[in-house]
Amino acid sequence: MINTEPSATALAWVAAASGAAEAHVVRRLAGGTHAATHLVATIAPARELVLRRYPAGDPAPAREALALAALDGLGGWAPELVAADPDGARCGEPASLLTRLPGHADINPQSPERAARQLGHALARIHTTPLTALGGLRDGMTAGSSAPTGPAAPALAELRPTLAAQPRVLTHFDYWSGNVLWESDQLTGVVDWSGAALAPRGFDVSWCRLDLVLLHGPDAARAFLDAYQETAEPVPAMAAWDLFALGNSHTAVEGWLPNYHDLGRADMTSADLRARHTAWLDDRLRSG
Repeated sequence: MINTEPSATALAWVAAASGAAEAHVVRRLAGGTHAATHLVATIAPARELVLRRYPAGDPAPAREALALAALDGLGGWAPELVAADPDGARCGEPASLLTRLPGHADINPQSPERAARQLGHALARIHTTPLTALGGLRDGMTAGSSAPTGPAAPALAELRPTLAAQPRVLTHFDYWSGNVLWESDQLTGVVDWSGAALAPRGFDVSWCRLDLVLLHGPDAARAFLDAYQETAEPVPAMAAWDLFALGNSHTAVEGWLPNYHDLGRADMTSADLRARHTAWLDDRLRSG
């Protein structure tokens, strides 16, 4: 992860790419461990944009640019691409420059189930994005899973070919509560498209359900799925997809704690994450 502030070279690129006289950093934006994300402001014209910088050689900016071009703003729910520098030749690091969406991250809503329903409706809309302009995206089933571990692994060894054969859609690839924005309890946007991939719908759905279980419990995960399936078709083999997310996170779930803390859930501990992960795993094994 990049921990530095944007350089003078990066800010000069922001200004040139946005047609402004100059640009400066407003602040670093919370959340995320992959890209260094900063709110930047330009002068002449005055505008606020989001600059995302990645480590050298990272293909994420190219994926982000392709996905955002296909989304075309998603009716105001996704940022628009202002400029991309995938190899860092002009910015100094691989980078994306995006429009700023209204709202802020909030992973501790007053009504988790109401928030979960909005998450479900938004994801269903994302999954209807036409694939005609997305031929360059990676395959998420290849990129997004290693050998599963833990009690789910034996079942997944049999189920994975069936899951991988399901039709592809545009997947966000990291669709969770920390990658959406809220304003007055209304979902206003979906951010961080750097992982975008083509994968079955169950990929995004299962990872978001796992996150909701960890943050709020199984009721929020059920509300999310109900809302998703009000707009989209039912997800085939949902219990198997839940095992997919669980098996691929079995050794890593404690590592998510810094993201939760950074976004305001300082009450959570590694032990909490492991206990909730285990309880959800037991539930899904029974359902499978």
